[in-house]
Amino acid sequence: MATKATIAELSKHVGQTVTLQGWLYNSRSSGKLLFLILRDGTGLCQCVVEKKEPSAEIFETAERLGQESSLEVTGTVRQEPRSVGGYELAVTGLHVVQAVTGYPITPKAHGIEFLMQRRHLWFRSQRQWAILRIRHTLVDAIRRYFNDRGFILIDTPIFAPAAGEGGQTLFSVDYFGEPVYLAQTGQLYVEAAMMAHRKVYCFGPTFRAEKSKTRRHLTEFWMIEPEIAWADLNDVINLAEDFVCEIVKTVLRERRSEFEILGRDISRLEAVQKPFYRLTYSEAAELLRSDRVRKMFEADLEHAKARAQELKTLIAQKEAERSAPGVKEAKADKLAQEILDAREELADLEEAIRNIPHHMELAANFQWGSDLGGSDETILARLHDRPVFITHYPRACKAFYMKRNEQDHRLANNFDLLAPEGYGEIIGGSQREDDLEVLRDRIREEGLREEDYEWYLDLRRYGTVPHGGFGLGVERTVAWICGLKHIRETIPYARMMGRFYP
Repeated sequence: MATKATIAELSKHVGQTVTLQGWLYNSRSSGKLLFLILRDGTGLCQCVVEKKEPSAEIFETAERLGQESSLEVTGTVRQEPRSVGGYELAVTGLHVVQAVTGYPITPKAHGIEFLMQRRHLWFRSQRQWAILRIRHTLVDAIRRYFNDRGFILIDTPIFAPAAGEGGQTLFSVDYFGEPVYLAQTGQLYVEAAMMAHRKVYCFGPTFRAEKSKTRRHLTEFWMIEPEIAWADLNDVINLAEDFVCEIVKTVLRERRSEFEILGRDISRLEAVQKPFYRLTYSEAAELLRSDRVRKMFEADLEHAKARAQELKTLIAQKEAERSAPGVKEAKADKLAQEILDAREELADLEEAIRNIPHHMELAANFQWGSDLGGSDETILARLHDRPVFITHYPRACKAFYMKRNEQDHRLANNFDLLAPEGYGEIIGGSQREDDLEVLRDRIREEGLREEDYEWYLDLRRYGTVPHGGFGLGVERTVAWICGLKHIRETIPYARMMGRFYP
């Protein structure tokens, strides 16, 4: 009697007969042998069917199966280092649950729009499978980090009566005739809970109506937001530093095989060790205007132009090879994918060639008092091999709740944490303003209605203490950890400008 097993468990069943339940990921034939690549959600396994008796009938049935047919495959497990996963199944039995035809996402080349329209099926590809498993482990590591350190989870509302991060990015909703907004942050609410529990966090979806189509922006994303009482800016920074080191270490330990699928250079992640770099905003502004940045851009432009020319030549060669007589279908499909990848890289490079002079000009003319933009963050992140804290921004360009610096009232006691390799901001945090009158003044300066924040001001009326916290965006962090160039692959169903299906 065969034992039901998963592909992840095959190492425990070498020499035994097992039944795998899964879906046909791919197949190929060498004439007398048929190789079925089965996936079952835990991995891939090569299942080998021989054409000779007694498996000849199985061979004929399996040969007709289309991609993503659902199957139960029985056979003997044997170790095979050359096979995907290191084990394979010598097939002795096959039960077809559903024979599929016309599965739309084939091994042939597909553009990103085609794939995003079929996101519900794209999950099944190895790359997307690996990304979402890494995301799962990251989310689990985040929860474990705070739960194991005495933080209390506070679930905050998604409907909010007022802005938390600036009115220009609010999504308005009709709430039984009253205008409310999708939450930009849970922070203000966890500040209230922090006064009861000392150390708290919220973890949930947040929404920003930013009309941006950059690779870093989603309109719906997940944030982890811890808040701690009796804390100054350094306490919050130290918490963020320890937290990031711990979650990166956990994902590295638990998802090595997924990183291999993605081709991620994990040495970059292994370098994420304390201490992180620390720059003040003023130091960052000087760095942006430096010759070091100018020379970096000049080298970027020279490299981009050279690589673009290489790709144009490569694309022409591969197109000629693909259209040559006698090319086998599998080879043609492989070339088509390579051409598509090269064209996407070329489009990125041509965009970079157009934009680099503009980014050079912005950096060279950066004015003190301006907030750091995405381009500025990318520059600063690229100049460091570990995450870098940027601290003490001008108060005027930051949120109303950030504490005024006592030595220089122009500044806030805040920070952003920039991920290396050019990924930019993954955390924003601050010490919170605990002085009632100063906080009132900032609310007025921002043009906000004080009556909307009376409950928040109560926290400064009744037992105010020094406190602070931060927010980490899960999707930006996944993009950095996985080495992805676009944030849309980091979340199961991406919501962006013009993208809300499926």
